[in-house]
Amino acid sequence: MNATTTRRLTVAQALVEFLAHQYTERDGRRHRLINACWGIFGHGNVAGLGQALLESGAASHQGTTPRPPVLPYLQGRNEQAMVHAAVGYARQCDRLSAQAVTTSIGPGATNLVTGAALATVNRLPVLLLPGDVFATRPADPVLQQLEVPSAGDISVNDALRPVSRYFDRVTRPEALIPAALQAMRVLADPVDTGAVTLALPQDVQAEAYDWPAEFFADRVWRVPRPAPDADALADAVRALRAARRPLVVAGGGVHHSEAEDALCAFADATGIPVASTQAGKGSLRHDHPADVGGIGHTGTATADALAREADLVIGVGTRYTDFTTASSTLFAEPGVRFVNLNIASFDAHKLGAASLVADARAGLEALTKELSGHRVDAEYESAYRAAKAVWERRVDAAYAAEDASVRPSQTQVLGALDAVVDDTDVIINAAGSLPGDLHKLWRARSRRQYHLEYGYSCMGYEIPAAIGVRLAAPDRPVWALVGDGTYLMNPTEIVTAVQEGLNITLVLIQNHGYASIGGLSQATGGERFGTDYRFRAEDGTYTGAPLPVDLAANAASLGMQVFRAATVGELRAALAEARGANRPTCVYVETETADTVPGAPEAQAWWDVPVAETATRPAAVAAREVYDRHTAGRRRHL
Repeated sequence: MNATTTRRLTVAQALVEFLAHQYTERDGRRHRLINACWGIFGHGNVAGLGQALLESGAASHQGTTPRPPVLPYLQGRNEQAMVHAAVGYARQCDRLSAQAVTTSIGPGATNLVTGAALATVNRLPVLLLPGDVFATRPADPVLQQLEVPSAGDISVNDALRPVSRYFDRVTRPEALIPAALQAMRVLADPVDTGAVTLALPQDVQAEAYDWPAEFFADRVWRVPRPAPDADALADAVRALRAARRPLVVAGGGVHHSEAEDALCAFADATGIPVASTQAGKGSLRHDHPADVGGIGHTGTATADALAREADLVIGVGTRYTDFTTASSTLFAEPGVRFVNLNIASFDAHKLGAASLVADARAGLEALTKELSGHRVDAEYESAYRAAKAVWERRVDAAYAAEDASVRPSQTQVLGALDAVVDDTDVIINAAGSLPGDLHKLWRARSRRQYHLEYGYSCMGYEIPAAIGVRLAAPDRPVWALVGDGTYLMNPTEIVTAVQEGLNITLVLIQNHGYASIGGLSQATGGERFGTDYRFRAEDGTYTGAPLPVDLAANAASLGMQVFRAATVGELRAALAEARGANRPTCVYVETETADTVPGAPEAQAWWDVPVAETATRPAAVAAREVYDRHTAGRRRHL
């Protein structure tokens, strides 16, 4: 090739240079597609991508004036956590900008699997660049190589195939060109996005090649807003005009497409109430008259009652998980029908729906225009608004704490936090009993305030995700809400937050075990077996005294500023001080364990967790009787 039209670089150097020139564009706004690269280095990537990242940020060729790195590097402590941080970043950026993660071979690569599954389940882009074994096989096996006697072309990276939206192994330098282009296509595609894996053999990373200069030209991946098909739109409009008790279910797609204003205009024009999934909460402000709160197993009494009586459900950007549908028992009206607006036809066709395959914003705008002059019956609107007011009083009761000298309940912790935040704050959570309380009670004030990862509900997500959100939104206060069980899973990235000077705030709730699973165990006849953090008793069970762990001291040892709050009053003061802190801060509070929403059952809707069909212990026998009653209400919407 002509030297003027090529550049001689290693595969790793070429990939770093290529990534620096990739952009997305939507609505005329351009974003860098890959903003930075997280990495932990080992023999699978230290001399390849590690060297390339170093060289991309080194001094200029004259050796005098430093230049900004082609691809900024971020140092993590745990490979899974680095993926979580990248996912948090991508979600905050509406999937228009993402981050990469590089690891060595072996355990570094397999540690990516959980984070990759989380990204793909939630349809959030992240680029994974694990090292791989030698493509040329000069030594076989190498350190950390998994040998498969029946196949010579398998490595541990193949574990990433089922959790990746795109996977390729780059075994030749020239193979990087099509692989990299396909990777960018998937990352930027609002239908197909998720984890993308390019497995990079360590010898290939360091191999040089003459790359065509065009490979490094700026490339823009336009993110479209497809409009709905005219006939499908007409069918949806007819269904909406005929419905007497319609209900919108807003999912995460509303946020990803920045469709909140379009949804607000739709609700204002039609009076149709809007319930939200965990991913969709905040699609309307909590004080909008049509916002009836969370729906499903962790939903509000208002939303779930409307869902049971709805004759038409309009799903907007939702996957309809079992929590949303109460395991196919929630939408109980015999003649209920569905209209699903979704950019992915796979989701638009769920529940036997009339499908409207389109971008959420474009679809809502089209529906609002075609429904001009149509509004739900005034009696229906008055009824759901009155029910909403009743529920808001329950929220007030759950948040209230008249005696500031007592230990707070978990819902009172949320009440104290609610009193401190404003529209700019971001609240992050993923697992435990907090998601249920937050979905029922949290008053979302802005489109990206409520950040619940509940597609995969991964313990250990919150702290690294808070770092990713803070990197994407450096001017917004960011709170990671975690219980003791989640904290013990993955506290490592506290060190990263301290190192980078990212003043995230951790609210660490100590309740001595797995509170959520403990409650589920009790409800399903498991008698809270193995869910409390306690010493073994003389009978061999974990029913002794609580373990004397000091998680606040642990957080402090990792570099956080820590405030301990023993009472409601101390908690209020600690949260207020933490919000104004200029360094990573932890508010540690021990809560009362018995805690339900006042005036409402713990679960407004069922969730199918199978119970033992044969058992001798009375708790399991009784739980099976309840289970059989609930399963009788399941139905398939065809």
